[in-house]
Amino acid sequence: MPPYTIVYFPAQGRCEATRMLLADQDQSWKEEVVTKETWMQGSLKASCLYGQLPKFQDGDLTLYQSNAILRHLGRSLGLYGKNQQEAAMVDVVNDGVEDLRCKYGTLIYTNYEAGKQDYVKELPGRLKPFETLLSQNQGGQAFIVGNQISFADYNLLDLLLNHQVLAPGCLDSFPLLSAYVARLSARPKLKAFLASPEHVNRPINGNGKQ
Repeated sequence: MPPYTIVYFPAQGRCEATRMLLADQDQSWKEEVVTKETWMQGSLKASCLYGQLPKFQDGDLTLYQSNAILRHLGRSLGLYGKNQQEAAMVDVVNDGVEDLRCKYGTLIYTNYEAGKQDYVKELPGRLKPFETLLSQNQGGQAFIVGNQISFADYNLLDLLLNHQVLAPGCLDSFPLLSAYVARLSARPKLKAFLASPEHVNRPINGNGKQ
């Protein structure tokens, strides 16, 4: 019986970073896919702490909020930096990812047609902080913080991969980020996951826009 269970819609959404982390760390998990019909019935929604998914089970521990799930796995699997200073920087990165993810989600779900052009135009300014962070850590040749992977790397990688679909070429002017995406995506277990039918056939977003 896998120790972890992901309860989520049939989309990558806010769960793919968690799946990437688990796959790369050689962890097994179970998926409970929630259809729109099931969700609209209301009983599952009513049972969720904030009335939203994902829901994550680690044994008898039930978690909500995608970033709380990532931080829990970061602590339990040693993916939260080597010391308090690194852990603080991992939080800085992850909060920056969340800021951009919220802007991306607003575009995808509320303003895609009218807002995409302006969003793409403003994207370089929103990606630049991550290039800066990479440049300040071992010349951008390692991870986003320190010399070992953290949960923030999976979250950032997922968001960058999404943006490469939204705006192909968006990393062309960011050589460190481009190399970072290629380097992380080539990690054997992560590469296998990213090539798997489960990942490839799962829509990026619940409304089909990407």
